[in-house]
Amino acid sequence: MPETPLLEVKGVYKHFDISGGFLDKLSFEKGKPYLNKTYVKAVNNVSFDINTGETFSVVGESGCGKSTLGRSIIGLYKINQGEIYYSGKRIDNLSEKQMLDYRKKMQMVFQDPYASLNPRKNVKSILTAPLKFHFPDLSAAEINDKASEVLELVGGDTAWFKRLPHEFSGGQRQRISIARALIVDPEFIVADEPISALDVSIQAQIINLLIEAQNKRGLTYLFVAHDLSVVEHISDKVMVMYLGTICELADTKTLFSDPRHPYTKALFSAIPKLGIPSTKHIPLKGEVPTPINLPSGCVFHGRCRYANVRCKNEVPALIEKDGRKIACHGVEEGRI
Repeated sequence: MPETPLLEVKGVYKHFDISGGFLDKLSFEKGKPYLNKTYVKAVNNVSFDINTGETFSVVGESGCGKSTLGRSIIGLYKINQGEIYYSGKRIDNLSEKQMLDYRKKMQMVFQDPYASLNPRKNVKSILTAPLKFHFPDLSAAEINDKASEVLELVGGDTAWFKRLPHEFSGGQRQRISIARALIVDPEFIVADEPISALDVSIQAQIINLLIEAQNKRGLTYLFVAHDLSVVEHISDKVMVMYLGTICELADTKTLFSDPRHPYTKALFSAIPKLGIPSTKHIPLKGEVPTPINLPSGCVFHGRCRYANVRCKNEVPALIEKDGRKIACHGVEEGRI
């Protein structure tokens, strides 16, 4: 009997209303008043599973919905449509009180470690607050020992306890953010571009730290990133998104050795590699369309050199083909 995935995302949509106030929405047509609403369609019909212990990465251009998807899964955003299951139990329709048990199991590491840490709290307060909230029966000594243990795990020490976030470097702040996520012993972590704000010399340290924590604690990651070399190194599976939709999803080796979707090919061709001529790079025409007014049919058709009439008019289904999931009429028809 197959194992139940730790996380199941089914047909999730997340749209943001940016209509503004009443007067901004008010318009008249043939003398009659209408309220027009404007939405940013950030995530559209996204479905995937993550198994226990996996690192599942989400990649794509800025604005493709990666971070919104991660925050929706963790419950920071309420989804508009679809279902999210954790260990076989639906969680997207739970109240804040019902979600408390899952807050310990699901944590998040944010992109900007300075913005995500309270500038008025010292490190000890930042680390002990989650313990006091989720484990009220712990004694002060147990809380202090746990905070010390986790801080040392991420490469810090108790001398940091009395210092404020602004007294640390970016890499040290991200270590504190990771410690805060680990301190309640979670099972699942959304890592939202955890290294993009850091120097290259520090990035490898943070990646190794995440891998070490995963191996020691059996963690499962949803890793949001745009650095494809890091994604190839850390991931078990990779999902490529464009304008809030899934283009292609496969295990890391399959996807990086043989990308099939035209967007995936173009994206991966931008990875600099020694010994490979620059002519291998696949340039894309035009600009990324706005998520306010999504293109008809395949959202990528306006920049795709293989697009035909069907691509312009019909939304491609996410099908299984050649050991991957892919949403492309050209691949489905054998043209690509």
